[in-house]
Amino acid sequence: MDSSAAPSFSARDRLLTGLAAGLPAGGIWAAPAVVAVSGGADSTALLLGLVALAPPPARLVVAHAEHDLRASAAADREFVATLAARLGLPFVWRRLAVHAADGEAGTGIEARARRLRYRFLEEVAGEHGGRHVLVAHTAEDQAETILHRILRGTGPAGLAGMAVARELCAGVALIRPLLAVGRSDVREFLAAEAEAWREDESNADVRFARNFLRHEILARCAAGPYPAATAALVRLGRQAGQLAAALRSAAEHLLDTYARRRADGTIDLRTAPLAALDPYLLAEMFAVLWEREGWPRRDMTAVHYERLAALVRAADAVTGGITDYPGGVRVTPSTGGRLEMRPPG
Repeated sequence: MDSSAAPSFSARDRLLTGLAAGLPAGGIWAAPAVVAVSGGADSTALLLGLVALAPPPARLVVAHAEHDLRASAAADREFVATLAARLGLPFVWRRLAVHAADGEAGTGIEARARRLRYRFLEEVAGEHGGRHVLVAHTAEDQAETILHRILRGTGPAGLAGMAVARELCAGVALIRPLLAVGRSDVREFLAAEAEAWREDESNADVRFARNFLRHEILARCAAGPYPAATAALVRLGRQAGQLAAALRSAAEHLLDTYARRRADGTIDLRTAPLAALDPYLLAEMFAVLWEREGWPRRDMTAVHYERLAALVRAADAVTGGITDYPGGVRVTPSTGGRLEMRPPG
């Protein structure tokens, strides 16, 4: 027997290893964890995998959002309720009126459903004392997200795709522990465990952007000249995320070095030492400043940050004059190579 041969991992081993690697290093089991389960293959595998990994007395809460979009939604809910009962887990569900969503006019139906779903998950976490909400996005979901952002238009940070973890609301983190796990591993795991799942027939409707990318673009790429398309996009996202993090770190360093906050909240930025720096880095510095200070960002665009970068690069050539930015931030170039930025109000 060749002792140098790579060990053979079962479908269960692959799924559980990938899932464990995607979980936070510590604290995940200290409080109830809310698991979003639609009944589809990915979320069913996520729940079963978490049950296998959770040490007693870890607590899992199964949360199911029933959208008013399909006739089969009630059957999906019954499937998840039965699964939770078999596993001995608490089950919480809510019917979400996507078609009648208040304050969602002008947005696509997918976006409305997503916002309502995450709002529901926030509330479940609050009601059960949960600190983590786990969702079942896979490597294919990540590839679709990155491709969608490329086609829609995005910067390096957007190319990173979905984060493994982000804040969902105060005190609650959203975790995507299956982002490095492929759908084929999910289905092989479920087949090996003899576990059923529900198929959402709307996933075949290519009128929806994600379904179009999944079936018309990525599937044809994988079946044709680009069999590793998903892996390539995920790798691009990982590299873009690393670059975006490095860029942000550099921007934060510049602010820590050259920006000073006065007692009235005004930011005094020394621009002379920054004038020779790359304008993209300077634009990122201002984006970080706006976020750090909690200034309104809704209407701030790349053009606004580029304009601020141009003021820095002009140094003493641009003095005097006052410019108001979205949200009421007032920027005043002054002599001595400085910018004064007064907060709203």
